[in-house]
Amino acid sequence: MRDYNGWEGLFLQEFAKPYFVQLKSFLVEEYAHKHIYPPKRLILNAFDHTAYEDVNVVILGQDPYYNPNQAMGMSFSVPEGVETPKSLVNIFQEIRSDTGVPTTVKGGDLTVWAEQGVLLLNTVLTVEEGKPNSHKDRGWEIFTDAVINYLNDRPRGMVFMLWGRNAYAKKQLITAPQHLVLTAAHPSPLSAYSGFFGCRHFSKANEFLEAQGKHIQW
Repeated sequence: MRDYNGWEGLFLQEFAKPYFVQLKSFLVEEYAHKHIYPPKRLILNAFDHTAYEDVNVVILGQDPYYNPNQAMGMSFSVPEGVETPKSLVNIFQEIRSDTGVPTTVKGGDLTVWAEQGVLLLNTVLTVEEGKPNSHKDRGWEIFTDAVINYLNDRPRGMVFMLWGRNAYAKKQLITAPQHLVLTAAHPSPLSAYSGFFGCRHFSKANEFLEAQGKHIQW
């Protein structure tokens, strides 16, 4: 059986539910006849890189990048060698403005964050090429609700960064008092100046985590 990196209790339960069976059937057809991102083997990549017990921060976006070669199954991250998307450029700009130092990320591959316990999640985990939100309301939102609920139940506190309207809708699921919930506009060029720049989520996250003896090298 596949190693689910500590997420077994969630995945094995959700994968058996009717909504997920229907979602899987839909995706089989989509991948067979259209250009869908990320590649099938990377759909759950965020969970492969960040174990359940290791989650310190959840960064929640909308859905994957919809241009070729960008999406890698971790929100806002692109593979090494791919030009940094404008949303991620804005994230790096906010890090520098907020913390006073530039990001430690080389290029646009955020795996270095994932390995520090940053779960890079979207509300929807697949998308058709050139069509943002094309896999909305197909079942992924039910699955990512379950992910948030599963994390909400964990005793150790973590930081949830909810960026954009779709991510903000998850706020009602985070009810446990040990967690810190931060909300902002999406960092895309269309909305970054309407409430993302100046949010200071990165310094706020580290202030919270330092009480646990943890710190993220952004």
